[in-house]
Amino acid sequence: MNEKASGSEREKRTLQIVLVLNSAIAIAFLVTGGLGDSSALIANGLDNLSDAAVYALSLVALSHGLKWKTRAATASGVMLLVFAAGVLFDVGRRYFEGSEPIGPTMMIMSAVAAVVNYACLKLLQRIQDPDVNLRAATTFSYNDFISNGGILIAGVLVWWLGTNWPDLLVGFATALIAIKGGIEILRDARQEAKQQKD
Repeated sequence: MNEKASGSEREKRTLQIVLVLNSAIAIAFLVTGGLGDSSALIANGLDNLSDAAVYALSLVALSHGLKWKTRAATASGVMLLVFAAGVLFDVGRRYFEGSEPIGPTMMIMSAVAAVVNYACLKLLQRIQDPDVNLRAATTFSYNDFISNGGILIAGVLVWWLGTNWPDLLVGFATALIAIKGGIEILRDARQEAKQQKD
């Protein structure tokens, strides 16, 4: 019983840490994305913001039953799909209206975010027998880490070529990764709900 309680306490502490880190990096992404006119940075800022909301949901779910946890994971998956739709809209708007992203800003921000997201991923991977919400949280951190690499490459290309298409391409790819992650989380939540009924 004590081991289970200490495990739950570790999960809670881990989620609190990743919640704070994601909230901070989301604000940094949105500010630098706005200043640097970057669709990729804004997309990742919104992504991290939705992640932070999911971590907050997961924290609440820790003190509730399995059914509530499954519902929280479902909400997480839906949130990712909504975020993806918003990013696709922003990419389309910038494609038609034009944009002038700043390559060095993208490179610096992506490097900082990569370190933060890698730390979050490692913290979450240490948890043994993660529930459906913690698996969703790990999916988010993994997706973020991959996206950071894309932003770094796009930043180099924007700076080198003097064009906005690499930024738009990464924004679009980020949305696709979010769609994939959202579908996986919803599938996992549905499977968990099915097991609860059986």
